Amino acid sequence: MKKRFVLIALMAPMAIMIPPAAQALVVYDPTNYASNVLQASRALQQINNQIQQIQNQATSLLNEAKNLTSLPLSTLSTLQAQIGQTRRLLASAQRIAYDVQDVQNVFATRYSGAVLRGDAAQMVANADARWHDSVDALQHAMRVQAGVVGNLDGAQSSMERLMGASQSATGALQVAQAGNQMLALQAQQLADLTAISAAQGRAQALAAAQQAAVEAESRERFRRFRGN
Repeated sequence: MKKRFVLIALMAPMAIMIPPAAQALVVYDPTNYASNVLQASRALQQINNQIQQIQNQATSLLNEAKNLTSLPLSTLSTLQAQIGQTRRLLASAQRIAYDVQDVQNVFATRYSGAVLRGDAAQMVANADARWHDSVDALQHAMRVQAGVVGNLDGAQSSMERLMGASQSATGALQVAQAGNQMLALQAQQLADLTAISAAQGRAQALAAAQQAAVEAESRERFRRFRGN
């Protein structure tokens, strides 16, 4: 018993000397720590998901902005100028214009009917007029062809510029606009081909009409010769 009392007596001052911080010893709880880590991980994951959603929305807005960006190139003025030139060339047709009533009047006075059975002076005058009609038609066809050929350089330049703009387009609107301008360029080239076809057809028709009138006048002269 004396030894116990002595041990207690020795330990008592030591207990008094222990600082308060050492007395409030924190006990480590593995379960609580794991729960806290899991909650923190979930919170971090939610934040990452929100950040990703914001980034996706920003990317979507940027793409929409690109899709709404207009093409910084327009060949419309060039196409309009080329079409205007072709129209002016077609309108420059002399003697017999591209007009139904005009064609009917000219053929009635120089290519058919009683005019082919007139006197010698009238036949000569009509033959000379028909010759001028054919020559003018051939010259007109060549002018139209020259104008269309002159448009080729501009068409090629426009096509190259549109192809470059289409390949570097940043959005759907730019691609669509480049495609529309290419279609307009193709339409202009088709209009040029139509103009050439119309001018050539006019020249060929007048040449055929002139030949038919010459044959009709020849038959009339032969009839008169036999009658005499």
